Amino acid sequence: MGFTVTKISEERVRPAGPTPSGSLPLAWVDRYPTHRGLVESMHIFTKATEPARVIKEALAKALVFYYPLAGRIVEPVQGEPAIDCTADGVYFVEAEANCSLEEVNYLERPLMLSKDELVPYPSKEDWEIEPANTIMMMQITTFTCGGFVMGLRFNHASADGLGSAQFITAVGDLARGLPEPAVEPVWARETFPNPAVRPGPLPELPVLALDYIVLDLPGDYISRLKSQYLEHRGRHCSGFDVVVAKLWQCRTRALALAADSPVKLCFFASVRHLLKLERGYYGNSIFPVKMSAASGRIAAAGLMEVVDMIRDAKRRMAGEFLEFAKGEVAADPFQMTFNYESVYVSDWSKLGFAEVDYGWGPPKVVGPLVNNDFIASCVILKAPVPLDGARMLASCVTKQHSHEFLRGMKDLE
Repeated sequence: MGFTVTKISEERVRPAGPTPSGSLPLAWVDRYPTHRGLVESMHIFTKATEPARVIKEALAKALVFYYPLAGRIVEPVQGEPAIDCTADGVYFVEAEANCSLEEVNYLERPLMLSKDELVPYPSKEDWEIEPANTIMMMQITTFTCGGFVMGLRFNHASADGLGSAQFITAVGDLARGLPEPAVEPVWARETFPNPAVRPGPLPELPVLALDYIVLDLPGDYISRLKSQYLEHRGRHCSGFDVVVAKLWQCRTRALALAADSPVKLCFFASVRHLLKLERGYYGNSIFPVKMSAASGRIAAAGLMEVVDMIRDAKRRMAGEFLEFAKGEVAADPFQMTFNYESVYVSDWSKLGFAEVDYGWGPPKVVGPLVNNDFIASCVILKAPVPLDGARMLASCVTKQHSHEFLRGMKDLE
């Protein structure tokens, strides 16, 4: 018997009360061309009671507080998109699967239900707003075991990962009966710097035919590496630092490039602390952390030396961002080069999605639905319950290099 998903209803969820109208400008980083698109993610919960009804009602209430997210993106002036507060609402789908989560292996990769069945893709007749101008879509799919999956599409131009999780957390607050979100939302996009530098041209995207690899790093191994760094430098480092150092070194060794060939690593860091933004700010507030080194140096270094390089780059980022904020840079710092020698890392482990509670406890696992063949990348997640540690969704090596990459990543000595 095949497993299927049946849509029960499709509708607009509008704010539960009156909301302001008008247009709201987006910040420089919100307007960045590559942010104009829907980020897809899957949130898996093992138990619930009428989740579609509960979440739909809470969503409508949350949109009163986060009313810009019920609007649409417009571009009255080319290159200056804004949000039109139209109260169009969120496209919302209720669906049912004819199986339990256990029968589809809790949607571990490879997926036993297709992404198209779990995430909403409305027709133009059902939803007239173009995807690039849509702010949010949501689907709640219930399973025979009593669990459910939220399939979410959230426009990066309206919020970064922390901001998106802040909104979803607010939906959870209201679903549990709170009269208002625990964190008051703050728009204030004018507080993000608006330098004169223009975004660079969109990069060319190669076709890389990348393998999709899921890796779990145990919590005790990550703790052991952090302890080694403390002995190495007499200072603490984060779990992210050691996981990314391990990834960069193992990938570099697997590629076996000429010793003088440059290899690059990039990830984005929050700059909320540098700007002293209010706690409820939910717009994009990120800046790239970039590093480049000779392949031979990364391959031959001790792992703690690679951690040093990552921490040095994070420290440099503060100065680089302040130069950008003051308009002292001529080139676009967000400009990227996508080639096989470069790897991009995204950290989802501390965004807040894994702690969202609609009344039935936090999710078993949360993660983005990404699998592309043009960006060598890795997403770091909180390990699925009941595991401890980090999960890595890696699309960063081709089949030619995947065996050696896996061999290095699984070496926990």
